[in-house]
This record gives sequence, C-alpha cells and structure tokens, in this order.
Amino acid sequence: MEIVSIFTILLFLLTSAGTVWFFYRAANNSLVVLGVLLGWAILQSAISLFGFYQNWDAIPPRFIFLVVPWLILIIILFTVNKGQAFIDRLQIEWLTMLHVVRIPVEITLYLIFLAKLIPESMTFEGRNWDILSGISAPIIYYFVFRIRKINKSVLLIWNFVCLGLLVNVVTIALLAAKTPFQQIDFEQPNIGVAYFPFVLLPCLVVPLVFFSHLAAIRQLLKKLND
Repeated sequence: MEIVSIFTILLFLLTSAGTVWFFYRAANNSLVVLGVLLGWAILQSAISLFGFYQNWDAIPPRFIFLVVPWLILIIILFTVNKGQAFIDRLQIEWLTMLHVVRIPVEITLYLIFLAKLIPESMTFEGRNWDILSGISAPIIYYFVFRIRKINKSVLLIWNFVCLGLLVNVVTIALLAAKTPFQQIDFEQPNIGVAYFPFVLLPCLVVPLVFFSHLAAIRQLLKKLND
C-alpha cells in the first residue's frame, strides 16, 4: 500500500466508529447490534491485514466477501417479520443524522486519492457528489425534527436522492476496482479499499449508510400510507 498519513488513518477510524455509534443509537442502544457490528469490523480488519483482499486476480473477486453478507442480511431483514419489526423500531432521527459521516468519508477518499490508492472519479473532484448528502443531513434533521418546518414527504425525497448519490459512487468504485472485470480508471484503479483501515468502508460504513436509507424509506412510506 502507498504511504498514507496518520491523520488520514485516524480520520477514517474515527469516521467508522462514528458510523457504528450513530447506528447503535438508532437501534435504541442495542448491545446486540453493537456487538455484531464490532465483531464484523474486527473480523474483516483481521482478514484484510493478512492480505486476503489484495489478490486482484481471484475469481470471483474477493471483495464480494465484504458486501454480499450485508446484502443477504438486508434482504432477510426486509422479508421476515422479526426483521421488519427491527427496522420499524429504528429511530429515524438517528438514521438521518448518521449520514453526516459522509463528510469525513469524502475527505478520506480525497486523501487516499492523493496517495494514489483510488481514482479521482471516486472523489468530489471527479464524479462523486456524495458529500452533498453529508452536508445536507444536519440541515434536514434540524428542519424536520427540531423546528418541524419541513414535512416527512421532503425527508422521503431527500432519502431517495441521497440513496441515488450513494449508488452512483458505489458503482464507480466497483467498475474501477482492480479485478478481472474492471471497466474504468485503468491508469489508477481502486485498490485502497483492500487495505486496513479503508476496508471498513465497503464492509461497514457504506452498508450502514445504505441500510439507513432503506430503513428510513420503509418507515416513511408506511406513515404516508397510513
């Protein structure tokens, strides 16, 4: 891995911890949720430190072990009764504020781009505008939940828009990943997320951000349809 600053590493570790903390609060301070998230983060961190994700020629690409378990879990939560009950108990205020972590995430991405670990297209100087989600999150939170000047329909639209911004950068990251299926950014592929601590981005931070949007959208649609 190219040399990155201690500041960049600490910034991202704090960002990852902050993401877990926000979701822990959204999950009504559930120690079970906290334990699962921390256990998963430690497991994936250990695997990445042994270089497992740095085998770029593996088929299937090894990054699927970072994201597929989350996709399976999300599908289960949205399809079984206990999972749906868990989603409906989440506190939407904290789910909304969680997205503020996307500001330091974007700063981290820019810093590791400078270290030649990801392509420019994955940063706010390229085709990634996800920082807008992070900037707008506390504003939306304030107007919806504090002074109640914006209704839940606007919050629903905001979640859909920010979800689209997230899907955009995730698509870029996947297409730029240094795998046999890479499609873009061959001059500087996406390799940074294979190393600790940045492996926590695809295996922890992004899934929690993604799930928070889906959970909020489910709750809002139910309320609007009641």
